[in-house]
Amino acid sequence: MIASFNRLLWLFAITLSLGLTSTSTPVLGQPTAAAVGEPQRYELGGITISGSRYLDPNTLIGLTGLKIGDPITVPGEEIGKAIRKLWDQGILGDVSVSISRIEGRRIYLDFNLKERPRLSRFDFSGISKTQADELKNKIKLIRGKVVTDALLTNTRSQVRKFYTNKGFLDAKVNITQAPDSSLSNSVVLNINVDKGEKVRIRQITFEGNEAFPDKKLKGKLKKTKERTSYKIFTPGKFQKAEFEEDKKALIEFYNNQGYRDAIVVSDTVVRTEEGLALRITVDEGPKYYFRNITWSGNYLYDDKTLASVLGINEGSVYNKENLDKRINYNPTGQDITSLYMNDGYLFFSVDPVETKVEGDSIDIEMRVTEGVQARIKDINIAGNTKTSDHVLRRELRTLPGDKFNRELLIRSQREIATLGYFDPEKVGINPVPNQADGTVDINYTVVEKPSDQITLSGGWGGYAGFIGTVGLVFNNFSLRKASSFQNWTPVPAGDGQRVALNIQANGPQYQAYSFSFTEPWLGGRKPNSLSFSLNRSIQRTGTTFDANNDQSIKVNSASLSLGRRLRVPDDYFTLSNSLSISQYQLNNYPYFQGFANGTGNANNITFNTTLARNSIDNPTYTRRGSSLALSVNLTPPYSVFKGSHPSVNEWVEFHKWMFDASWFTPIVGKLVLNTRAHFGFIGNYNKDREIGPFERFKLGGSGLGMGGSANFLVGTEYIGLRGYEDPNNANSIQNPERSGGIAYNKYVMELRYPVTLNPAATVYVLGFAEAGNAFENYATYNPYKLYRSAGVGARIFMSAFGLLGFDYGYGFDNVDRYNLTNQTQGKQDKAQFHFIIGQQIR
Repeated sequence: MIASFNRLLWLFAITLSLGLTSTSTPVLGQPTAAAVGEPQRYELGGITISGSRYLDPNTLIGLTGLKIGDPITVPGEEIGKAIRKLWDQGILGDVSVSISRIEGRRIYLDFNLKERPRLSRFDFSGISKTQADELKNKIKLIRGKVVTDALLTNTRSQVRKFYTNKGFLDAKVNITQAPDSSLSNSVVLNINVDKGEKVRIRQITFEGNEAFPDKKLKGKLKKTKERTSYKIFTPGKFQKAEFEEDKKALIEFYNNQGYRDAIVVSDTVVRTEEGLALRITVDEGPKYYFRNITWSGNYLYDDKTLASVLGINEGSVYNKENLDKRINYNPTGQDITSLYMNDGYLFFSVDPVETKVEGDSIDIEMRVTEGVQARIKDINIAGNTKTSDHVLRRELRTLPGDKFNRELLIRSQREIATLGYFDPEKVGINPVPNQADGTVDINYTVVEKPSDQITLSGGWGGYAGFIGTVGLVFNNFSLRKASSFQNWTPVPAGDGQRVALNIQANGPQYQAYSFSFTEPWLGGRKPNSLSFSLNRSIQRTGTTFDANNDQSIKVNSASLSLGRRLRVPDDYFTLSNSLSISQYQLNNYPYFQGFANGTGNANNITFNTTLARNSIDNPTYTRRGSSLALSVNLTPPYSVFKGSHPSVNEWVEFHKWMFDASWFTPIVGKLVLNTRAHFGFIGNYNKDREIGPFERFKLGGSGLGMGGSANFLVGTEYIGLRGYEDPNNANSIQNPERSGGIAYNKYVMELRYPVTLNPAATVYVLGFAEAGNAFENYATYNPYKLYRSAGVGARIFMSAFGLLGFDYGYGFDNVDRYNLTNQTQGKQDKAQFHFIIGQQIR
């Protein structure tokens, strides 16, 4: 670069000499050229650019830093600086300067440039098309960009980094340029990659560790792992950035075990024939313990109360992480900060100061600043582009004028997340305090997500064949906006009401239609819900409709429900009551010959009450909380009324009790254990009267309950039991010729782990073990006689497709097959595959 510049400077001096001597008659004050090397002062009269084809001349002149009228020395520093400024842009391949002319004291210069070529396209060689496509997104070479040395160096570096992160530490990258004949001054880059062999970590050793063995410390390295003969699923990649993070995690582990002075003294990466050997040298230092913990500045709570909440006793191992958790935020219990902030002391702070370190003991002084109680001034909500403000505000536990309360703030966040209208991972809370007037503004931010659904599902029944279901559910409907045509996009939305339409059919043999509407806040002031539904169902025994020999059952029903949120024992409880009326129309129905000889009408008036408690944190992927529900269905006790003996063929009589419980417990990180228990019992008021075929329990399969079962239309509860066939099949636990059970138990243990929690595609995998059974009468009821199964599955929530569920279960217990058509018996297949398909719309 310097040699080129010096050469240009000599050329400039020669050109200057020729230019000066070409003037036959000196102008006023013009010097002669007797001594070319002597600098001469001029006034810059003009600048021209030659050789530029794509670059703007005016821009280039501006880059030189020279201006018309500037004094200039020839030869001198001004021209040298101008040349360097053009070179520094990296867009030129050559620069030379010549004198156009000299008029008296005015000099005119011409900058002759040679532009660097531009990128036409680039190709990869030596790698697969998949990797080439991935690299194109990373290096981001743009067509038309000037091919500079920096561009080539950066591209080479990006490609090497890509393969280094994959374990190819010896990857070589060679970039060649070839002119593009179709475009002038353009080149094609060929990026040739030689990946070489993948280099894996084969050994990790530690030095200086006495408190913990190597195996324990290796487990604390999250990304840096050995690849050995028995660890075939461990990548064994070495990445410098991840290794640095793992060293920090290692020291954090030591600190949390009391070794607060622990450091990584050195680390060495050695290349061997087998791969990489990592040696990490640590200095553990002594193990420390808490000794005296004192308090200062606290007036609201005494030392004993604060020490009890802190929960760290003298002699406890020094653990900075645990200390911070007990002071600031303890997800499994109370902490000092919540004690104050739940009572409005937003400006509270506590600073733990180590006052003495003596031997292996540390004294801590907790310096407390309580401040004043803060009250909420304004509440602002942003991000709800579809949902009305009042739908969110009615769920808040923090209202203007109330004392600040961190616990209620977190509860408000949970309530918004469980609405189902927003991405639960992105419900933000930002308190903005104003210490001058003792107030705080609360800013909530949400991100809308699709909540309406089109549900598409299918299943096979023992007699019906394939049963298809199409459901349309609008979970955020607005009846208030329905009067304006412009709000139908495709339906009026934003007020949190729910409208559901469902059609299920298998030709003329089976058809079902339902409609329901729910208003969760009746009147808009209190969380009192109102729901009503209409249902119509028809099932025939034949595969075609024959008016002269119609064997069918038709059901018409309607229900009305009122629910409210309770305050006692806490406001996680809800209580709902409903009244439903159903009419069953039987026409020579063969499965109910024991009931009205299979022909006639039966009426069912049922009162239901349900007490439930729901404290889960996230409806899509729940990490903690529980869901409990106890429901009771009661019909009038016709048979015990004095002097009243209604026909059994006219009125259905029963009482049904159901209990469902589900607990979510975080295990490690995002791994969650879900345990569930389900019970159901049906009884009669009159012991001399048999329990009718209505309102039964059937177990098996995915719990769809579609198709061949004779009792699907008459209130049967279908309970999934993975690993066993659907109860509609003759090969199931309860085959079609049976009415179903009057009692059932079911227990489930399920481990869940998320693959991704992105709202566009939330995916988690699961492993399960479950057991259950339904019993036809109480004489055979045995809560320990259960059909057991285990398996794996996955759940996928996508904005474009809704819910997709897959389960593969293995049933450990035999189920007798019985086929009504050919009167054959056998055993069911041990393994079963179950699936659910859904689709969401906006």
